Amino acid sequence: MILFFTEMWERFSYYGMRALLVLYLTQHFLFGPAEAQGIYAAYAALVYLMPVLGGLIADRYLGSRKAVIIGAVLLVLGHFTMAFEGTGGRERLTIGDTTYELQVEGRDQNRRIFAVNGDERVQVAISPEGVSAVGAEPSAANASDVAAVATGAAINAQPTGALDPATAAAPEAAAKAGFPAFTATGAYTLETTRDLALGEPVLFLALSLIIVGVGFLKANISTVVGALYEENDPRRDGGFTIFYVGINLGSFLATIACSYLGIKYGWAYGFGLAGIGMLFGLLTFVLGQSWLEGRGAPPVPVQGRSILGVPLVPFFWIAGIVAVIPTWLLMQRHEIIETALPWIAGVIFAAVVGFTVFRLKGAERSRMLVAQVLIFFSVLFWALFEQAGSSLTLFADQSTQMPSWFNAAMTQTFNPGIIVLGGPIIAALWVWLAKRKLEPSTPVKFSFGLVFVGLGFLVLTWAAATQANDAFRVPLIFLFLTYFFHTIGELCLSPVGLSMITKLSVARVVGMMMGVWFLSSSVAHIVAGIIAKATATDTVAGVVTSPELALQTYGSIFGTIGWTGVGVGVFLLLMSPLLKKGMAGIH
Repeated sequence: MILFFTEMWERFSYYGMRALLVLYLTQHFLFGPAEAQGIYAAYAALVYLMPVLGGLIADRYLGSRKAVIIGAVLLVLGHFTMAFEGTGGRERLTIGDTTYELQVEGRDQNRRIFAVNGDERVQVAISPEGVSAVGAEPSAANASDVAAVATGAAINAQPTGALDPATAAAPEAAAKAGFPAFTATGAYTLETTRDLALGEPVLFLALSLIIVGVGFLKANISTVVGALYEENDPRRDGGFTIFYVGINLGSFLATIACSYLGIKYGWAYGFGLAGIGMLFGLLTFVLGQSWLEGRGAPPVPVQGRSILGVPLVPFFWIAGIVAVIPTWLLMQRHEIIETALPWIAGVIFAAVVGFTVFRLKGAERSRMLVAQVLIFFSVLFWALFEQAGSSLTLFADQSTQMPSWFNAAMTQTFNPGIIVLGGPIIAALWVWLAKRKLEPSTPVKFSFGLVFVGLGFLVLTWAAATQANDAFRVPLIFLFLTYFFHTIGELCLSPVGLSMITKLSVARVVGMMMGVWFLSSSVAHIVAGIIAKATATDTVAGVVTSPELALQTYGSIFGTIGWTGVGVGVFLLLMSPLLKKGMAGIH
C-alpha cells in the first residue's frame, strides 16, 4: 500500500508535467515542433538513464529506501520550479518597414494569433502561402473602444489558422489599422526570441532536478516491490501489475487535473499542482517506512561508513544536488545527449553482457542473457509507445477533432484510464492462466506488446487517409483506439518486464539490472525523438501553418512505424520457444 501510493503521487507529478511539456515548449517558449520534441526526447532519455546510477548506488551503499527519499526531495524541488514561467518566447512579424509583435490568445485548439502595432491589433491567419488579415480590434491599451469592433468575436470559435467567410469586412478593418489584407510568403520575415536570461535557464534547471530525482527513485522503488515476494512466488507478476495500476492511477488523475488547470488557467497552475502531488508522495513514503518491514535496507549498515571523509548518507545528498549542474548544462545542449547517449548505452549494455558471459555460469548466465535479449526488443516498443508525450500530443493538438470540454493534453488520460480499469483484469488473467498452466511465457507477452503498439499506429494511418474532415482533423475516437491498442501492449510488456528483471537477474545485481531495464527506455526515447521530429511541420507562434500537410506527414510516418512494430513482434513470437528454454525453469 505504501509503495502503491508513493508511486501513484510520484507518477501524478511526472505525468501531469509531461502532459503539458511539449505544448508548453511550443506555445510558451515558441520552440519549433522538431526542437521541442528533441528537448523532450533528451529529457526523457536522461530520466531513464539516471536510474542506472541510482540502482548501483542503492545496491552498493544506500539501499533502496534511502535512495527513494533523496530522489523524492529533488523531484519536489523540480516540479515546483517548473511553475516559474518567465516571459517565454516572443515572435515578431515584419512587413515592409513595419514590425508587429505576434500575440496568441488561449492554449487550446481555438487559440488566435494577433499582430500588434501600437494601439491596434489585427487577427491574422498564417499559412504556407502567406499572412492573411482576419480582423482588427483595439489592443488592451484602448479597451474602452472595444465596442466598436465588429469582427473579433465572430471568429472566436473557428479552427486555428482558418479564415471565417462570415468576416467579409476583415480586410477593410485591417487596412484601417494599417495592416495589409494579404502578404505572400517571402514578402515578410519572422523573428523569434526567447527569455534566455531567466525563463529558459530556469526551465532547464527544473527539468534537471526532475531528472536526477527520478534517477534516485524510479529503479529503486520497483526493486522494493520485488523484495516483497519470495523466489517463484506466482503472485509476483500480479503484484507488479497492481503496482502498475498505482502508477497509472496517478497518471490518470494528473493528466485530467494538471492538463485542465494548465490549459484553462495557465501553465504555472498545472505545473504547480504536479509539485503538490510529488510532495504528497514524499510524505507518504517517509511516514510509511515501518510498513515496509525492512525491505530495501542498505546492503550493509551505513553507520560509520564514509566517502572522501563525508558520512555515507550526507555524501549522496550532496552528490545528488551537485549532479544537477552537469545535467542542467547538458539539457541546454540536448543535441549532445541525442548523439552521445546511444554510444554510452551501448558501452553499458556491452559491459553487462560481458559480466554475464564471463562471470556467470549455467542457469544464472542463460537467464541473464534472456533478460538482455528482451531488454533489446523493449527498445523498439518504448520508441513507439513514447510517442505519447511528443508526436501524439501534437497530433491531438493539430490533427484531431476535440470537444470543447477536452484538450490535447487530456488525451494522455486514455492510457492510464484504460490501465486502471484493465490492469486488474490482466493481472487476474495471468494468475488464472498460471493455475491452469496456460499462461504465455514472458517472451510471448513481449511479442504481443510489440504487435499491439504497431496496430495502434496503423489505426491512425487509416483514419488520416479516410476519416479527416474539411479542417484536416480526424475524429477523437481514432486517437482513443490508438491508445487502447498501445495500452494493451503496455500491459503485456511493461509490468511483466519489471517482474522479469527481478526474476531473471542475479540477486546481487538486481538493482543494476533494473537500471539497465530503464536504460532501454532511455535509448528508446532518443529513437522516439528521431521519429517524432520526422512528423514535425512548420508552426508560427505555436500554431501549425498547414493542417493538410501536418495530417499527411503524421499518416505516412505512423504507417511506417506501425508495420515495423507488427513485423518485429511476429519475429519475436517465433523466437519465443528458444528464449523460454533459456529462462531455465523461470516462467
